[in-house]
Amino acid sequence: MSDEARSYLSTALTVMEDNALRRDDVDWAEVQRTAFTEAGRAQRPGDTYRAIEAALGRLGDGHSGFFDPRRAKELHGDEQFRNPVEGRALAGRMGYLSLPGVQGSEKVLQQYVREGRDAVAEANRPNTCGWVIDLRRNRGGNMWPMLAVVGPILGDGDGDGDGDGDVGSFVDADGKKTVWSIEKGSPRLDGESTGWGTSPPVGGGSAPVAVLTSRSTASSGEAVTVAFRGRPHTRSFGEDTTGVPTGNAQHRLSDGAILNLTEVMDADRTGRAYDGPIAPDQPVVDNLGRGGSEDPVLEAATEWLSEHPGCA
Repeated sequence: MSDEARSYLSTALTVMEDNALRRDDVDWAEVQRTAFTEAGRAQRPGDTYRAIEAALGRLGDGHSGFFDPRRAKELHGDEQFRNPVEGRALAGRMGYLSLPGVQGSEKVLQQYVREGRDAVAEANRPNTCGWVIDLRRNRGGNMWPMLAVVGPILGDGDGDGDGDGDVGSFVDADGKKTVWSIEKGSPRLDGESTGWGTSPPVGGGSAPVAVLTSRSTASSGEAVTVAFRGRPHTRSFGEDTTGVPTGNAQHRLSDGAILNLTEVMDADRTGRAYDGPIAPDQPVVDNLGRGGSEDPVLEAATEWLSEHPGCA
């Protein structure tokens, strides 16, 4: 193995050992031996990629990943592969927001927030009594633009009308918490702004909310799900989520490749941490994309909202 390849592989393995969420569950001496054996006579960084991917798989978190330089560039580019944010008014004075995942450049993320807040305004009416937040097609990406869109609805749910408060946190391997909060409709991390500007709370941030999930709700989509867990006047409908309610950090390597490493679990406002599929409060089989013409998940959600005192 060349010195360049050896140094590259060693750096990647050290980043994993120092930062991975499940680092204490791994035999790192064995991971090192196996990785160097698999890399064999690697001469260039690219010759070690498969060994790095295999080492990430041995972490057992189901969420960490490796992106070669070409794919890493695409992740932060202006190309978008997502469904649009959709907002509409429903019968019974309810608002509906379909929130897809998003990943890309700052330009892409800013466009997503503008589009999302316009969708909320489209769905909102002066007498809107409750909301449906549809996360069934949200496969993840960057959670902060998502929370910036839904923040005015999410609020803190305590009914004081200001919409401000803590809504969740990251928890690392040592149990250290980093708190997510909403202030003036915008997300903050440990009190620091995430840079998306303010947006007035909708309904004082305390209107009843029905959250829709499916087996396709993953990663940051699950983080948004978690942000609604424990919120008063909130109920979830649909199917279990994918099961990766964890946060990843991107570590760029010398050739531009990225180690997307799982380092934290998501925890809700009550302190409960999640490390597997999140079950809905009311299980309902999701027909969308499976040939069904009806939407029993949305029907169950709107039925519940219609019975809430604010909408009855």
